[in-house]
Amino acid sequence: MKHIRNFCIIAHIDHGKSTLADRLLERTRTVDVNENQVLDDMDLERERGITIKSHAIQMEYEHEGEVYRLNLIDTPGHVDFAYEVSRSIAACEGCLLVVDATQGVQAQTISNLYMAIEHDLEIIPVLNKCDVASAMPEEVEDEVIELLGCKREEIIRASGKTGLGVDEILEAIVNRIPAPKGDEKAPLQALIFDSVFNPFRGIIAYFKIENGSIRQGDEVEFINTKRRYTADEIGVLKMSLSPRKELKCGDVGYIVSGIKTATEVKVGDTITHVANPCEKAIEGFEEVKPMVFAGVYPIETEDFENLRASLEKLQLNDASLTFTPESSVALGFGFRCGFLGLLHMEIIQERLDREFNMNVITTVPNVSYHVFDKHGNMKEVHNPAGMPDTTEIEHIEEPYIRASIITLSDYIGPIMTLCLGKRGELAKQEYVSGNRVELYYDMPLAEIVIDFYDKLKSISKGYASFDYHQTGFRPSKLVKLDILLNGEPVDALSTLTHVDNAVTFGRRMCEKLKDLLPRQQFDIAIQAAIGAKIIARETVKQVRKDVTAKCYGGDISRKRKLLEKQKEGKKRMRQIGNVEIPQKAFMSVLKLDEEN
Repeated sequence: MKHIRNFCIIAHIDHGKSTLADRLLERTRTVDVNENQVLDDMDLERERGITIKSHAIQMEYEHEGEVYRLNLIDTPGHVDFAYEVSRSIAACEGCLLVVDATQGVQAQTISNLYMAIEHDLEIIPVLNKCDVASAMPEEVEDEVIELLGCKREEIIRASGKTGLGVDEILEAIVNRIPAPKGDEKAPLQALIFDSVFNPFRGIIAYFKIENGSIRQGDEVEFINTKRRYTADEIGVLKMSLSPRKELKCGDVGYIVSGIKTATEVKVGDTITHVANPCEKAIEGFEEVKPMVFAGVYPIETEDFENLRASLEKLQLNDASLTFTPESSVALGFGFRCGFLGLLHMEIIQERLDREFNMNVITTVPNVSYHVFDKHGNMKEVHNPAGMPDTTEIEHIEEPYIRASIITLSDYIGPIMTLCLGKRGELAKQEYVSGNRVELYYDMPLAEIVIDFYDKLKSISKGYASFDYHQTGFRPSKLVKLDILLNGEPVDALSTLTHVDNAVTFGRRMCEKLKDLLPRQQFDIAIQAAIGAKIIARETVKQVRKDVTAKCYGGDISRKRKLLEKQKEGKKRMRQIGNVEIPQKAFMSVLKLDEEN
């Protein structure tokens, strides 16, 4: 055990975690590295240059004549995957805190650092990209010292590109990070920090043994799901799976036991022996709850079953995706999907298109609300269509987040205006270093879901970094906004919005639809309504034939008679006519931007 070191790499997005991991693998001769990131093996990961899944790998490093086993867990940097990061951190004893020498400390650097401190990890600060011409190592070192309270000589200058400082990092891992603690004789207690789907072997769970040991063929139980399995194969994670007969306390490894459904393996669960179970599960387990919901509909109605099959296959790889069937009058049959956040939603859409060739329409994303009725019952609502009648509702609560924004002091004014427009409340403001400021806002999650991040980036010219975590639910004055066409509500265009924004939002929806709907033989009334109250109206004028063209001269009553006859016909037509909304109109309305 004393020759084992478990560590992870934490950093803000794009600060070079995965590239640095490659250099460590190369130096320990674990793998011959080519141009691409070795651990980011998904096409999307390589294309976007981001880590979506956690990756674990074992390296061997010789130091002063002793061979050490180093278990590296590379974590995603994006806020959507914060729970995965927290479980990966819980499986380690130390971490490399990577800070980009050209950008300095960012929002997620701080939030991931707090997480590491919570779990009492040994922190090794690393300054990456020191070879770049625009690097400011002295200034960034000052920021890190201020943040961590460490000594200047403890900070390692490195470069993931050239390999500078890699040897020092490996030495620091061996010397500074403590060996795992635990009792080899105690009952088995192992923490699951990730799971992957293999089409031939089923679900493979990755774990770290906190206490005890596990042998091939043992009967094991997953405590939180109460499921029992046989350990068909266990082993350690090299570049590929490397089987072992036995794994002991402190080891990081995998278990194959023929599990078919992804939902049976929960990240954060505890593995123990059936015959000799441990007293309690490892703390910190949470059910991962989706934060953002959207309707996903196939463009061709007959593709419904194919879409179901595609979502089921995606769920095998990603247990945090949830979906339930739903139908809409306008869009036909589809699914209400739950995602961890907007990036997660984007990735799922992209994977549906690439891996399964599915063209889908996604409705306006919304969050889950707690609706309390007059009898004190609480109902969770993910879809505006599922809202009870207004007379039944006592109050509605919506999820709130604590947002942390780090930016240059030049952009404070526009950012504050943006956050206030999104119903944000300034909690506190702190100076990080020089002219960089950290702003903390309490905001409703629903307001940041649509286009907050894009706007933040554009008004700060790309200099603002953003991070958030959910803080709970608060009562809010929300109303359901319906769009009516000729008095008939269109369910796919219904939204839940705050009472202050409802009128302007409804008006803009009507204006947009007026431009998009083709003219018919009769007038089309487009209305926005809250309950029975109409708050905005636009009319698409009818197409009219000039019935008086053949009348020349003569009495006016003749023309009037023809016009009256046409009017009657149009009236009758309106009674039996129905309005089809073209696909294009849907797409455009859903992309309704906040600006006029």
